[in-house]
Amino acid sequence: MIRLLLTLALMLPLPASAQQLANQLFGAHDAPSAQQPMPVGSYARGCGAGLVELPETGPSWQAMRLSRGRNFGHPEMIGYLQDLSRAAQQIGWAGLYIGDISQPRGGPMTSGHASHQIGLDADIWMLPPRRLNLSRTERENISSIPVRSADQKSVTENWSRGHHALLRAAASDGRVDRIFVAAAVKIEMCKTATANDKKWLQKIRPVAGHDTHFHVRLKCPKGAKLCQTQSPTVSELSKGGNGCDETLTWWVTDYLNPPKTTKKPKDEEARPREKRPREFTMADLPRQCSDVLASE
Repeated sequence: MIRLLLTLALMLPLPASAQQLANQLFGAHDAPSAQQPMPVGSYARGCGAGLVELPETGPSWQAMRLSRGRNFGHPEMIGYLQDLSRAAQQIGWAGLYIGDISQPRGGPMTSGHASHQIGLDADIWMLPPRRLNLSRTERENISSIPVRSADQKSVTENWSRGHHALLRAAASDGRVDRIFVAAAVKIEMCKTATANDKKWLQKIRPVAGHDTHFHVRLKCPKGAKLCQTQSPTVSELSKGGNGCDETLTWWVTDYLNPPKTTKKPKDEEARPREKRPREFTMADLPRQCSDVLASE
């Protein structure tokens, strides 16, 4: 009751300059809301009702960096991760090391991710587990491995057929909207692409900052009326292809060596900077997120 009163007090209308940051409010909770599971809002502007905890250790996985308290997700995500960890064993891995999913009630995080707010995003380490009985301390100190070279143009010797098979299994699941990887990984996978690979390979999307893990994003579950589907969809982006076209080479050309730019147009200079997720207050999130915070 005391926590409920404190949460409600913090949510009372205040001058914009005095409003508490949403990430501080969501970061203060160590348990999910007592509600039916529902992703609320979008992947980078929302929260998660009725999230469930991925057990710290299972027969085919271990949740990493437990001190962060980010091993919570929508039941659809938890089921997906458990299924994928079993698929990893089928390709010869011991299982999976699973990184951040969401906070107990989702929402903006106090550090790190801009997304991971509605329980439908998860990071999976590129490090093939040697064992699945790591202690809590070991899980804080062990690190994943980079599969992208320092110059960002190719994969390292850490990349293996097992990684390719795992990503194929991950993307072939109908629950997946897209998977974010380093550009070099996508390029490497495209080298052996066939006409039959279009449906799953188009979901593998190059994004900066994914050299030691890949990031799975699920579609809004059926009936999740408060969940905002990402637009454009991967199929719209790829236009029926597999994403292995000339646009992919931008990541190892103009992205790494950007052409000289001219001065920004005056209208762009005057455009206000958009808020970042760690600057959100509750007013920036869907109104239902207040209910998620207040639920016991």
